[in-house]
Amino acid sequence: MEAIARDQLLLARFQRHDLHRSPGELASCTELGLLDQGVQDTGGDGAPWALAIRGAPPAAEGDLVYAWTLRGAPHAYRRTDAAGVAVATAPWSEADAAKRVFDASRPLKAAGIPVLDALRTVAEQARAIVERPTVKGELSRRLTEVLDEPYLRWCRPCQAIHAYEQPFRLAALQAGLELEPGTSPPVLRRIPRLRPNLLGRLGDDAPAHLDVVRGHLRFYPGAGPKDVAGHVDAPVKEVKVRWPDDAVEVAIAGAGGEASGWVLAEDLDAVQAAAPTGAVRLLGPYDPYLQARDRWLLVDDPTRAKGLWPVLGRPGAVVVDGEVVGTWRPRTTGKRLTVNVEPWARLPRPLQDAVDAEAERLAQHRGVTLAEVAMTWR
Repeated sequence: MEAIARDQLLLARFQRHDLHRSPGELASCTELGLLDQGVQDTGGDGAPWALAIRGAPPAAEGDLVYAWTLRGAPHAYRRTDAAGVAVATAPWSEADAAKRVFDASRPLKAAGIPVLDALRTVAEQARAIVERPTVKGELSRRLTEVLDEPYLRWCRPCQAIHAYEQPFRLAALQAGLELEPGTSPPVLRRIPRLRPNLLGRLGDDAPAHLDVVRGHLRFYPGAGPKDVAGHVDAPVKEVKVRWPDDAVEVAIAGAGGEASGWVLAEDLDAVQAAAPTGAVRLLGPYDPYLQARDRWLLVDDPTRAKGLWPVLGRPGAVVVDGEVVGTWRPRTTGKRLTVNVEPWARLPRPLQDAVDAEAERLAQHRGVTLAEVAMTWR
């Protein structure tokens, strides 16, 4: 088995994610390969910041579509891929669908309703309701009126009955519905000129460039079936059935013991040839680079990992050529931004200057003035 060093894998991931690109290097955000797999749009800066730090200009009108997809999280994709994404992010099977909807599967099973049929029902009803832009709460209320008891749950925080959350979210794109960007609470609307999938086609019918298993290995070389399953919320055995025939198992050197992962054969040379560029980035808390499920590979210190991925209130990550070197949090007062940085070790002056430059870039992205970059050494 061929061995690849841990830091080499991370460097290759960093570059496959286009994080080494200079500001404005791309003519259009749609050039980013990462949009094949979606860019999660969670948090204050979300997908627009993730695209900006990858060298993309702001999206032009009509470039992107936002939808709830993997794990029920909002993601940005190329609008031209919307129909294919609906198929690619659909479950592969009944067992997979049951896993993706979590506890919603229990009452459906008890009532003898297949989960795939339930998702079709929710999608059809949502499609009928959303004839014009509709706030999530209104759609949920109207779905509650038309869905049978096995589809519904008691929501303690709201003290009301709602449709189960994951079927609600996973059915939306199947119904041909997108999220209006920047709306909170979310507003859903029909995607113009898109024929809804309504789960007529399942995940195995996905266009090749949108395949979620192969795509995960493209952007996270060194991952394994369990990592992909966690990223998709699918059963591991379902992922193993769809594992690429040309994936090569490699030993991961310098990973704190014996470990192995997989790299697509066509990517092996590029992974081994990736060379440092010195690029420094301030990644948002839910940036795709931090969404890998093999967190042990990215951060091998349990205390640091807990600080980077707490249960609530995640910070962003300071990353240098693929290596996480600290965390950061923004604080805005009026039109002035302070970026609080906590490096895990003292940064050399050139890296401090690079962090300052990225903080200035963030301020410009937000349309505010950078007041200070405050570094607290751990």
